[in-house]
Amino acid sequence: MSVDRTLAALAEPHRRRTVELLADGPRRAGELAQALGLSAPAMSRHLRALREARLVEESHPPFDARVRVYALRPEPMTELKAWAAAAEALWSDQLLALKAHIEAEQA
Repeated sequence: MSVDRTLAALAEPHRRRTVELLADGPRRAGELAQALGLSAPAMSRHLRALREARLVEESHPPFDARVRVYALRPEPMTELKAWAAAAEALWSDQLLALKAHIEAEQA
């Protein structure tokens, strides 16, 4: 399930922060590493995990193929939002039913 993959990738704080930074727009890997205070190899590992979870995509500007630019992919977050909304609706319905049951018992 892709939601599982998304949640697993976002379980790590540096990856969540990376996603937050990329929400403002695409960034170079070096910019992300600097913003997070990570070494290039550490940032590379986190970006690889985010790519494998399909949360980000990598591109290379035409002027320099060595530069890697990362951007968010909207689909995984859309799926996660839909899953969270369904879970919230389920729990809301269950809690309302429990409340009604308790109120009926007390009446």
